[in-house]
Amino acid sequence: MAKHSSGNHSHGMEEHRSTYSAFIKGSVALSIICGYVLVALVAFRFAQTFNVFTGFAGLILGIVAVLIDARRGSKWFLSGGLLVLFGLITAANVS
Repeated sequence: MAKHSSGNHSHGMEEHRSTYSAFIKGSVALSIICGYVLVALVAFRFAQTFNVFTGFAGLILGIVAVLIDARRGSKWFLSGGLLVLFGLITAANVS
């Protein structure tokens, strides 16, 4: 029969919390990157001037901002704010 010990339970719970935290951080980063890709696709197709430049510049700056936020462990203000700014620039260029 298997022996159950409760002495190692707190160690396993700490590993669980760190894994869960990393999963949430990765999910948020991937969601924000998907937002950048979506806005860049709109810029590529519907922008009237500098569509390729605007799309690629937004993608590159956005991915760098997401990497900075993920590395710093901040509240995603840099990448979220840049995504809103990129969306507004694309919307102004589309209309």
